[in-house]
Amino acid sequence: MKIGVLALQGAFIEHEHVLKRLGVEAVEVRLPKELEGLAGVIIPGGESTTIGKLAVQYHLIEPLREMARSGRALWGTCAGLIFMAKDVGRDQPLLGLMDVTVQRNAFGRQVDSFEADLEVKGISGTRPFHGVFIRAPLIESVGPGVEVLARFDSAIVAARQSNLLVTSFHPELSGDDRFHQYFLKMAAQ
Repeated sequence: MKIGVLALQGAFIEHEHVLKRLGVEAVEVRLPKELEGLAGVIIPGGESTTIGKLAVQYHLIEPLREMARSGRALWGTCAGLIFMAKDVGRDQPLLGLMDVTVQRNAFGRQVDSFEADLEVKGISGTRPFHGVFIRAPLIESVGPGVEVLARFDSAIVAARQSNLLVTSFHPELSGDDRFHQYFLKMAAQ
C-alpha cells in the first residue's frame, strides 16, 4: 500500500516516519501527478492558510477533492483538519470536504499547547490515546453524516465522515501508532 503525505508545509516528515515504521510506502505529494496510485493521503499539521495557498498554486485542490469523491481515504491533522472542513469562519482556500464547522486556534496560542489522554472510538487497546495539541483547532459542529470519535472535555477533537478522518491533535508526535493503523484500515477498504 502507498500512502501520500501532503508535503507543502508543516509536519509531513513525522507522518512519513510513522508510515515507514508500519511498513507502508510513504510518498511526498506536492503535485497532482504524485496522487496517482495512492490508497490515501494525510494532510499534516502546519499553517492551514499557507497549505491552502500552496495547494491552489500547485493545482492540488480539485485533484484532492476528486480523490475523496472516488472513495480514497483522506486524513487531516490539526491544520489538515481546517483545510478539509466546509466552514472555518473566514475566507481561505479549503477542500470543503468534511461536513464540520471548525474554530481555528481554539485552545489558544503556541504557548498554550498541551497534551491530554483521550478515549477514542474505534481505536483498540486498553490505554487512552495520548493527544498532542499544538495551537489546535476544535470542531464546533458536525453534519448528519459525521461520526464523533473523540472529545476533550466537551470539545470535539476527532471525527470521521465515510472515507474522511480528521483530528485536532498530532498523532504523529504521540509515539502511538494506533491512529495511523486506523487510517491504514480505512485506506485498505
